[in-house]
Order: sequence, then C-alpha cells, then structure tokens
Amino acid sequence: MKTSVMLMIAAALCTAVPAQAQQQLDLASARCKEFLDSSKENAGLIVMWLQGYYSEEDAPPIVDFEKLKANNVKIGDYCRKFPAHSISTAAEKVMAN
Repeated sequence: MKTSVMLMIAAALCTAVPAQAQQQLDLASARCKEFLDSSKENAGLIVMWLQGYYSEEDAPPIVDFEKLKANNVKIGDYCRKFPAHSISTAAEKVMAN
C-alpha cells in the first residue's frame, strides 16, 4: 500500500516536469553535485523517493510535506559541503535512523 501511494504521488509530480527534463537518475552512482544542479522539481522528487526508501516498512502512508522540505534542505546543506559524495551517502547521513 505504501509503495503504491508513493508511486502514484511520484507519477503525478512527474507529469509536471517539462519534456526536456532529465529522464532518469541512477541514485546508486549519482553525486551530490547532480542533486544541487537538478531542478527544484527533480530535487523534490529525489527527496520524496529517498524518504520513502528510508521509512519503516510498516510506516503509515502519510506524506509529511514539512519533513520533505526539511530533508531537502538538509541534503542540500550536506551536498554543498561534500559535492563529490554520492546522494545515497548524503541521504544516509540525513535520513537513516
């Protein structure tokens, strides 16, 4: 259920992205610089995906927009300090419990 809700939200957000936008991002190899260089919309989608990934499996299917915004700022701050680090490293530092 949680996965399907997150996928529906992500799909709805993707429809607002211009056709010329980047189509894929491999989070296993993407660097913080790519996060910083991405559009506001794509950065939000990345953080939303990461927040879903780092949430508990049985967490309620609630989108906490304030938490998303705070995590976006935290990842951005981390990435400005360490642009060569991977986005997944930044997320682990910021989101992992």
